[in-house]
Amino acid sequence: MPLATVHSRARLGVDAPLVTIEVHLSAGLPAFNIVGLPEATVREAKDRVRSALINSHFTFPVSRITVNLAPADLPKEGGRFDLPIAIGILVASGQLQQRETESYEFIGELGLSGELRTVNAALPTALATADASRQLVLPSGSASLAELLPPDTLQEATDLLGVVAFLKGQQSLGAPTGAADTRPAAYPDMRDVRGQLLAKRGLEIAAAGFHSLLFSGPPGTGKTLLASRLPGILPPPTEQECREIAIVQSIVGQPLQLQRPFRNPHHTASAAALVGGGSSPRPGEISLAHRGVLFLDELPEYPRKVLEVLREPIESGEVVISRARHQLRFPARFALVAAMNPCPCGFDGDPQKACRCTPDQILRYRSRVSGPLLDRIDLRLRLNRMAAGELQDSPEGEPSDAIRARVSAAHQRQLNRQGCSNALLDAGQLSRFCPLDTEGKAFIRDIEARINLSARGQHRLIKTARTIADLESSNDICLKHLREAALYRGEP
Repeated sequence: MPLATVHSRARLGVDAPLVTIEVHLSAGLPAFNIVGLPEATVREAKDRVRSALINSHFTFPVSRITVNLAPADLPKEGGRFDLPIAIGILVASGQLQQRETESYEFIGELGLSGELRTVNAALPTALATADASRQLVLPSGSASLAELLPPDTLQEATDLLGVVAFLKGQQSLGAPTGAADTRPAAYPDMRDVRGQLLAKRGLEIAAAGFHSLLFSGPPGTGKTLLASRLPGILPPPTEQECREIAIVQSIVGQPLQLQRPFRNPHHTASAAALVGGGSSPRPGEISLAHRGVLFLDELPEYPRKVLEVLREPIESGEVVISRARHQLRFPARFALVAAMNPCPCGFDGDPQKACRCTPDQILRYRSRVSGPLLDRIDLRLRLNRMAAGELQDSPEGEPSDAIRARVSAAHQRQLNRQGCSNALLDAGQLSRFCPLDTEGKAFIRDIEARINLSARGQHRLIKTARTIADLESSNDICLKHLREAALYRGEP
């Protein structure tokens, strides 16, 4: 038949919209045209497809070939459409039957010899194909998360000849052989941290409720040491969280790992590097930290306009990147951990070393972190220098495994009660799951009156108190929980 239809998927953020590839052979001078908003890599597919078909011993039709990638207003990029275009040409030229391709979707880049090469963002495509009740044919090595997909939804192939033989029923394709890295991550252990009991308590609360955290203190007090150990005490990700983590990793072509990510961008990172973007938008650091930890060391050293882009994702849990033709949404539900010095020299308030900064210098330094951003940080802790000899005399800290057991139990209480971490509660859920008694309400009113605590600050304080109560297996938020939460926010 001179007209063929083959299904594939485009890449649009974390989504994989359906692309229908229509191939038409007509009389006229031989030509090969691809339409439907293809970018340069897709337009170059005609040369790869022609060579792959010829070198795989198929007949390349000597006619006018028109390939339409529908819908026409959806941008198409990458080499993922090589395989479905080749299959469409074989169907249109009668070398394959249309009925043999109807239950499949195809993605894959073709080499000139006909071999198939892996493409990024295979996992979102596989999930969307499974939802459409079709099987996905893709290159070997692209399906490394088959355990998160329904059975018998993926078919891996090494070359174009094997795909055609499979469609004709002449041979079977191999089951997905790749596997995600499920080994426990080798995070640093909390047993290495000596002293700093208040900071370790704050870190445990942050892990249990997925709260944001800011460490402030002189150099050498253990801010970075503590922050790097937060992933090791977080509860293991759920199956749904593993899928979300893997989707982002698949988009950027990272090795797939089923652990909570830990991202530590340098303070010279741009706003686009943090939130994502580019001519072909890609996830940024905050999306790569989805369901894990984003650590910003030396927080005031980041340009202020870079820090301000974090405000909306902290609240919404996603990044929206707008372009002229479309909007892309990337997930960004992360636990923010930041560290900073109290002043440019680092020793403001240090009893052991005098600060050399003027009040104006200190004010300018601290104002690099805006009030609205600070208001979105649940726990703000000051770390002090340890007394002489305290480091050597302090016993070894509690191991991460013991802390993670308490954190996981508190996290499970939250999931059983409300289905999410306490930090993710919205205003309606807060009223339902975090009610305060008369004494607790009076405490909140007193703090609000004395320090002008914002409505957001009140909500975050109550969420933190709810997490402290969960760590104690308490069904109610008591006054002591609110007092401790206020202490960690920097309020009296």
